[in-house]
Amino acid sequence: MLEKNSISIDQLDWVAIPIQLTDGLQNRPLSKRQLRIWTLVLQARQIPCHSQRLEHGWLLLVPTRSYQQALDELQAYEKANRNWPPPLPELPPQQDNTVTTIWVLIALALFHVLTQKQIDLLGHSPVNWYQLGNAAADQILAGQWWRVVTALTLHSGGIHLAGNIIIGGIFVNRICRDLGAGLGWSLVLASGASGNLLNALMQTPAHRSIGASTAVFGAVGLLATINMLRYRTSLRHRWPIPLAAALALLALLGVGGENTDIGAHLFGFASGIALGLLAALYLDKRPPLSRRWQRVLALVTLCITIFCWFLALR
Repeated sequence: MLEKNSISIDQLDWVAIPIQLTDGLQNRPLSKRQLRIWTLVLQARQIPCHSQRLEHGWLLLVPTRSYQQALDELQAYEKANRNWPPPLPELPPQQDNTVTTIWVLIALALFHVLTQKQIDLLGHSPVNWYQLGNAAADQILAGQWWRVVTALTLHSGGIHLAGNIIIGGIFVNRICRDLGAGLGWSLVLASGASGNLLNALMQTPAHRSIGASTAVFGAVGLLATINMLRYRTSLRHRWPIPLAAALALLALLGVGGENTDIGAHLFGFASGIALGLLAALYLDKRPPLSRRWQRVLALVTLCITIFCWFLALR
């Protein structure tokens, strides 16, 4: 810790380092942060120094015989670190897609209500949505690939649905603000579907799962990876923060409860990381997608979901 030296020192043998690091009188005191940094620099070069507290700051004093050497060392340090840390990268234009995200989540909730009704459709009397659409590992590997998508739209109850809507909505809305609604939702759907496929490959043939949580953790992986790459050159080490937050959320919500599908959460998260890496590298030096392409991707995402349910009901 830096403290005022209590030993009486002959001030004629010590001189203050000017803040401008050029010969001349000290015109204003140093901040505590600047004092700490310069003290460490001088101590590393074995130049004696001590601090003196003033009313509005600090003085850094060195012996008169070491004054010029101290100036040279501090000037060299400041020159070497003049442009460090580098400025944070310019953020892409933020797109307000909150309304779109809300409507998608409302549609997911309405579909859950529909699955609770007795409905006759395409020869099913009534439709057993859960039997036709769950992520059955043996059925997926037997060729019913559409189950990796349909399972994302099914939920075991209101609490299951509400948790995915609230938590997923936060992450998906953030992704859509960065990437646009079309690209954002398409990547979320792709990460959820990929997570279910990988889970089916790793689980026993009798394994069954439902829920959008696989896509939610895919969204967490997407957002963590995109931010990790965006801040990879920042000295402030901001890039590990979203990844650490994602892992904390995975540990908090992804591995608890007897009905929790840990594999689906882990594979969804891993798929989100992989897709986020590809998306970030592809978009790194390219302009944002136009509104037209965003609409095309949004329409394709919706059509894929509807088509998968058509195949399930067929």
